[in-house]
Formats: sequence, structure tokens, C-alpha cells
Amino acid sequence: MKKYIAFFVLISNLFIAQNQRFSYQYQFVKDTLNKQEITKELMNLDIVKEGSVFYSRDVYVSDSIMNAYFENQIKTTGSMNVDAKIMSQRKGSVKYKILKKYPDFKIFSSLNIGIDSYKVTDDRKIVWKILPDQQKIGEFNAQKATTEFAGRQWFAWFSTELPFQDGPYKFHGLPGLIVKLEDRTKTHQFELIGVSKFTPNPEKTSEFIGKNKEIEINQKQYRKIFLENRNDPSKVMKQAIANGAIIQLTDPNGNKISTAEMIKKREQNAKSKNAKDNNIIEIDLLQ
Repeated sequence: MKKYIAFFVLISNLFIAQNQRFSYQYQFVKDTLNKQEITKELMNLDIVKEGSVFYSRDVYVSDSIMNAYFENQIKTTGSMNVDAKIMSQRKGSVKYKILKKYPDFKIFSSLNIGIDSYKVTDDRKIVWKILPDQQKIGEFNAQKATTEFAGRQWFAWFSTELPFQDGPYKFHGLPGLIVKLEDRTKTHQFELIGVSKFTPNPEKTSEFIGKNKEIEINQKQYRKIFLENRNDPSKVMKQAIANGAIIQLTDPNGNKISTAEMIKKREQNAKSKNAKDNNIIEIDLLQ
């Protein structure tokens, strides 16, 4: 047994040293009243020696383009104008990043609510029950396990052929990489579709340790802020205006929009969006 563990650690270190990227197809249903409408997103799990980061490839590419646009705008004009046409071109639905720090697997969510960026610590333990079921997932032999997490029952297929105790989203702790994961309702599903190496950018180590300007909160504090923003998405904008902030907004045609009109539109859109976004991955946030 000790030899097996030593071999597992040796192989794990060999893989980690090579900087592995595991790509997952994430399929999910936003509205339980319309299960035929399925959203698909390509997610990456990047693993380096220090830990892993799980993020949307589409959002990452889109945000990189957006950041370059705003940086150039500030450099050339000295100000930043929020152009609705540019913002409408953003791609991807999964806006968060999940960071896991090795070797103790401390978990953080990196996300935005309103104008603020947060680093949310999640200390909840994931307790697995390994089942006897075995199946081939893609090219890997895998075994089934189950757990309860964030208001859902989850079923995972892990492969010891990929010696990482990691997986999509916040899931980890099995004796092999999770190659497939789905909740009991099958409205959230992740499946491994690609494995590759990548070269981390030394200037972007924040991908693995979080952003410097993030507000650090715990899961309980996050739930409170999440619900407040969901119920009143213009709260931050109203507070900023009350404190003297000047916000310039334009519609897709370049016409200026008044803040009152924008707030009204945001509240209408939020009400409609919330009604159709009733199946978030951590469903216990709404309970």
C-alpha cells in the first residue's frame, strides 16, 4: 500500500511538473421550466505545482479582449466609457473562477458582484462514497462515486489513470481525476473532452493565487451579498451616484442613456433573468 501511495505521488508530481490543462464540456439548464434549452460552455482546469484554476475559456478570451479595449481607451482618452455595444459582444456564461491551493486543497471562488471583485473562501468538506460501478469514459477507465454538496446530490466518475485528486468546479478528493460529473437531475454535467500541456504566463500568477484587489469574504457573507444583488442589482450603482460618481452610459447605437433609465432597465432585466435562472449550480443559495 505504501509503495502504491509513493508511486501515485511520484506520477502526480511528474504530471504536475508538466503543467496540465484538462478541458471539460459543461452542459447545464438555467431554467427548470425549460429543460430543452441547454447551455454549453468549454471549461478549462489548469493544474500547476501550486494548485489549479477552473474557468470558462470563452469568458477568459472575451475578458482579455475587453480589458485590452478599456486599457487602450484610458490610455488614449484618459477616461473610460462603458459602451453597451461592446459589452453586448462578451461571450460566455460562467463568470467565476474556482481556485484550489495544493496540497491542502483550500478552495476559493474568484468572482464579481456589481463593481466589486470578491475572493470567497469555501471551507465546506466534500465527503465521497466510492461505489463499485466501473465504466470507460472517453479513453479512460473510471469508477463511480457520489456526494452531497451545495444542495445537490452529485455523481462523479474518476480515473486513477490520471493521478490528480482534482476535478471540475470545487470537486476534489478522489484517488484520480474526475473525468465526468453530473447532479442527480442531470441538469449540470461536466465531461472531460481534452488533455493538453500549457505554459503558464509568469505575469499572470494571479490566476492561481487570486487577484490582489479582491475583497476576501467567507461563504456565509457571499450568500448575503449574492441575494442582495440578485434582488436589487442596481444597489451599487445607486450608492455610487449618491456618493457623487458620474457614470456615462450609451446604448448599442451610441446614444447616451440617463442613469434613471439605466437603473430601471437593469431592474426589469434582472427580474426577467432571475425568473429564468432558477437552477444555479449551488442551488442552496436560493433556499
